[in-house]
Amino acid sequence: MTVHTPTVPTRARTTALGILATLSFCHLLNDMMQSLLPAIYPILKTAFRLDFSQIGLITLTNQLTASLLQPVIGLYTDRYPKPYSLAIGMGFTLAGMLLLSRAPHYYIVVIAAAFIGFGSSVFHPESSRIARLASGGRHGFAQSLFQVGGNVGSSLGPLLAAFIVLPRGQASIAWFSLAALVAMAFLWQVGGWYKASGAAVPSRRVAAIHHSSLSRHQVSVALLILLGLIFSKYVYLASLTSYYTFYLINRFHVSVQSAQIHLFLFLGAVAAGTIIGGPVGDRIGRRHVILWSILGVLPFTLALPYANLVWTRVLTIVIGLVLASAFSAIVVYAQELVPGRVGMIAGLFFGIAFGTAGVGAAALGKLADHTSIVFVYHVCSFLPLLGALALWLPKLEDATPNLQLPTPNAP
Repeated sequence: MTVHTPTVPTRARTTALGILATLSFCHLLNDMMQSLLPAIYPILKTAFRLDFSQIGLITLTNQLTASLLQPVIGLYTDRYPKPYSLAIGMGFTLAGMLLLSRAPHYYIVVIAAAFIGFGSSVFHPESSRIARLASGGRHGFAQSLFQVGGNVGSSLGPLLAAFIVLPRGQASIAWFSLAALVAMAFLWQVGGWYKASGAAVPSRRVAAIHHSSLSRHQVSVALLILLGLIFSKYVYLASLTSYYTFYLINRFHVSVQSAQIHLFLFLGAVAAGTIIGGPVGDRIGRRHVILWSILGVLPFTLALPYANLVWTRVLTIVIGLVLASAFSAIVVYAQELVPGRVGMIAGLFFGIAFGTAGVGAAALGKLADHTSIVFVYHVCSFLPLLGALALWLPKLEDATPNLQLPTPNAP
């Protein structure tokens, strides 16, 4: 029996995988640069004599700059696509990295953090849109592949900080601006693919067909539940990404370099969880992934404040692996709730995630100043209880929006 495979669809699939891989790689570079900021907090704390509240303000500025603009940029580009905006946005990250490497005062560090955040506000909604365009219908897989690049990049930041920035000083951050230049070159090529796809031409964009029987009220309630889950997930993650190194140094008296390696292991587990979550959601349903990835992590978060160093390492790896699997499922689930608004939904959820992490980091810094960094982890251990909200999410497997988008090889 001879199986005939048409040439054009095969070429389209290859091109789409190439675009997804490129977006994931650029996400790696983008988030690697983003993660250098919290990774060098111990250096900044010593150099500028900062307290935990000031460190929290740096995170807040960085995350709010990204989060407040992302939904606006996503909504605008839903209506008026800008194929080359990704490369332009990366230019702001480049400027922020250079400024951070030379910052002589605390307020310059805050301004640099704002520039880096603005670069993310452009990158995430537009990249998420193009990833969906290139997905071939495997939306969860595409989001996971795109996001895992960011998670890998985030895990590399602390490692690079430990072995490059820590021994060589703040000025060595400038070397990483080369990553922004490389990303700009790749993203310019992605912009050309996006333009050629026809999806950037309003007259050629195909409207989403919504087969869901959900009412507007049900959609609104579901979105509010998802935002509650984002709050739970990202405030807890903020406690680890911003203060895990201080927790390890304070409680177990490890070196700064050892603490950075522990943070790298946690962020590596987050990367692994992200790539697992999307394909599993495509197969068994996103609602199940959302429920078990947040509520299911509760026993491990409750045990963490009482664990010794070895078990702390084990528990944080498990927490990162399980908790990270939710985000791809949440984004795709929300896009299916509100079809035709891919960029706005991606921008909203990436933005809320970053904003929540920023506000959470600032609040947890205040709490740590008034109590202790160990007490912060006792409080945060109960946050995954909010995962029970996922029980009230409607089942979309029987009512999934059908979003058809053209590809460069489409007739």
